[in-house]
Amino acid sequence: MNGTFFCNKCGAQNVAGSQFCARCGTATIPIAGAPTPAMGTPNSAPSYPAAATQYPAAAPVATGYAGFWIRFVAFIIDAIIVRVVVAPIGMIFGIAGLAGGMTHGFPHLGMAIFGGGVTFMFALVASWLYEALMESSSYQATLGKMIFGMKVTDLNGNRISFAQATGRHFAKLLSWILFIGFIMVGFTERKQGLHDILAGTLVLKS
Repeated sequence: MNGTFFCNKCGAQNVAGSQFCARCGTATIPIAGAPTPAMGTPNSAPSYPAAATQYPAAAPVATGYAGFWIRFVAFIIDAIIVRVVVAPIGMIFGIAGLAGGMTHGFPHLGMAIFGGGVTFMFALVASWLYEALMESSSYQATLGKMIFGMKVTDLNGNRISFAQATGRHFAKLLSWILFIGFIMVGFTERKQGLHDILAGTLVLKS
């Protein structure tokens, strides 16, 4: 029974002595001395050349932990962004208060108090949703952090959930009450503030 060999290009089985592959037409000259599997051997498997695989370029990786000052500047930028969103609400109630008190020559006190309370609550909700949604999204950062190439991750470097981002946001209340909670970023090993430790998060810089 004639021996066989496999094409080095397409892997097709050919009869020994063939000068061209029966499938792709490539010149097929078996290497001298190379064993050729017997036709019909049940367990013999052809050896195909490894196909070159192209993979997309890897995304930039974090080079370290983000320190205190760069996070402080990002915080200021985010605070300005939230303030710009909330400002129109405060202006609406401010104008309504002035209009309601025009007959008395001074702003309407009740409207001013109510408007201030509504604006304050709206600012709290806007700040929470902005931070939690952005940090749990594929961006893993607020706009302020994105400017400086920072990302918020869990302790394994993975994307955090909305619930975890929410916990991190409200844990900042403790860092505000005990301001040392923010100062901790400057001297802890992984640059974690108190809110990062409580939420199990890291802030990485690429």
